[in-house]
Amino acid sequence: MNLTTVPSPPTTPTTPTMPTTLDHLERSMRVPVVDGLQAQGDLLVIPLSVVAPAVGVWAGAGWTDVPPEGVELLRSGAGGNPHTLLAEPGTCRWTTTVRDPDVLAIGVFEATAVAYLLHPEHGAVGCAPGTYVVRRQRERDGHRARLVAD
Repeated sequence: MNLTTVPSPPTTPTTPTMPTTLDHLERSMRVPVVDGLQAQGDLLVIPLSVVAPAVGVWAGAGWTDVPPEGVELLRSGAGGNPHTLLAEPGTCRWTTTVRDPDVLAIGVFEATAVAYLLHPEHGAVGCAPGTYVVRRQRERDGHRARLVAD
C-alpha cells in the first residue's frame, strides 16, 4: 500500500458544487491518498483486486460518470451525514451493478485520477487511481450481525 499526501480537493470552479457543509473544515489541510484498503466511518473502500473474484461487477453493468456535484454513496437511515464520491470530470465512473455474496457492496468505482470521499464529520480521504469496491461495515453483537451506521 502506498500512502502519499496531496493538497486538499480543489475548491475552485473545477468542483463548483463542493458541499457547503464542509466550510468548517480547514481548507489548507492535506488529504491522504491511499491505494489500499481504507475506511471512512461506516464505509469501507477496498481495491477490487483484494475481494475479486468473490465480489465483482456484473457483465453488462451500466456505468455512470461521477458528476461535478458528486455521488452520494451512503446516508444513514436517520438522515445522517452523507458520504460523497467526488472526482475531476471525466476521471471517475461508478456502478451499483455489483455482485457480492455478503450483500455489503454499495457499488464499484474506477478512477483514472485521484478520487475523493467527503464526509462532514470524517473529513476527506483520497483514493489513488484504480478500481474500488465501496462496502458497508458490519459488526457483531453477540450472535447477531448488524450494519454500522454513523
